[in-house]
Amino acid sequence: MKGPDVTWYLGVAAFMFATGALGVLLRRSPLIVLLSLELMLNGANLALIAFSRLHGGGAGQIFALSVMAVAASEVVVGLGLIVAMARRNLTLDVDKLTWLRG
Repeated sequence: MKGPDVTWYLGVAAFMFATGALGVLLRRSPLIVLLSLELMLNGANLALIAFSRLHGGGAGQIFALSVMAVAASEVVVGLGLIVAMARRNLTLDVDKLTWLRG
């Protein structure tokens, strides 16, 4: 096996996931929240691919590709909502969006 050990990949994946989780919890801008969610998903993908490389199978890589497809669709819907809210001059603060509760 050439290259870094799997523990290094898992360490980077954990750092990416933790950074994304902090971004989701601490920021109030919907755009930053979406970017933080993407960072969390990329950290999870890196962990999946690292375990797939460790065990020699391709299932982790296929699952990571499906997660990327879901993440791309999530970005499209989220950015569409953010653009629609910005065009109506609504506040783009996550804490002030209580009218969405129903």
